[in-house]
Amino acid sequence: MNIQRWIARRETDWKRLDALLGQVEKKGIKSLKAEEIATLASLYRSVAADFARARTQQAGNLITQNLQSLTTRGYNQIYQGSRRQEWQAVKEFYRTGLPLLIQQTSGYIALATGIFLFGAAIAWWYAWQDPAFLPLIVPQELITKVRDKHELWMGSIVGIEPLASSGITVNNISVSFAAITGGMTAGLYTAYIMGYNGLSIGAIATLVGQNNLAYPFWAFVFPHGALELPAIFFAGGAGLLIARAILFPGKYRRLDALRFYGSKAVQLIFAIVPMLVIAGTIEGFFSPNPNVNDAIKYLVGIILFTLLVLYCSKKSKFTS
Repeated sequence: MNIQRWIARRETDWKRLDALLGQVEKKGIKSLKAEEIATLASLYRSVAADFARARTQQAGNLITQNLQSLTTRGYNQIYQGSRRQEWQAVKEFYRTGLPLLIQQTSGYIALATGIFLFGAAIAWWYAWQDPAFLPLIVPQELITKVRDKHELWMGSIVGIEPLASSGITVNNISVSFAAITGGMTAGLYTAYIMGYNGLSIGAIATLVGQNNLAYPFWAFVFPHGALELPAIFFAGGAGLLIARAILFPGKYRRLDALRFYGSKAVQLIFAIVPMLVIAGTIEGFFSPNPNVNDAIKYLVGIILFTLLVLYCSKKSKFTS
């Protein structure tokens, strides 16, 4: 190979790549037009090949070093830049996309919440009307502790906070995923999970209320429940989305409806899992802490729930 002739033929591309990289390094990838980005990628590939050829043909240290520098700079901007764009897309999804998705699916989330509250109301009604009802829902040892010893059970978490926190988180995520996948049963299993959890909470709340322990009980529940319960409702809403695709595909073919509504259900997981991880951490380390005043726990719960409502009601820049 005639080295000088090869250099003369390829040098224009090297200078062009150097100029594009210089612009990106100073002003960012967004400063390039679409065709310039395509040119940048094409030039990077050809210069990477030139670098390999320069090494094998012993084109000289200076040329080889310059091509190595161009190749390295090109790699950093193209591949690391794409990672930055991916992270930017993630940030944008959490900033505007997720609140918009929650608003779009709010009807399904509200229906799941309604099923939960209906179960809680049934438990409250029957627990006051029939003393034999509570043992059907609440474990007997818990009833004995509250009714006979006049104590709550949260103290058992103290001392094993990391283990309790991880166990709580895993259990809640399992319940949520069961509620989501329950949509494949035309929503029957999703409705069962929401209703049964409502029954459980309603029965326990009635038990502690009957024994004048409601204030400390809700002080324990509020901090983590402000995120945990909405996350469960989101999961129920996701399951009902899938059920909608199966039962009422509308203008779509059923398979297309499953893809459309299923994608929305999957996206809700990006809200559910972080919320449950935070809630599990709070429930393990903060909620049962006897050194934290109950009023502070109520305040933390109210603040977290308020922030969640504000986040979910954010207006997207794409909406009026």
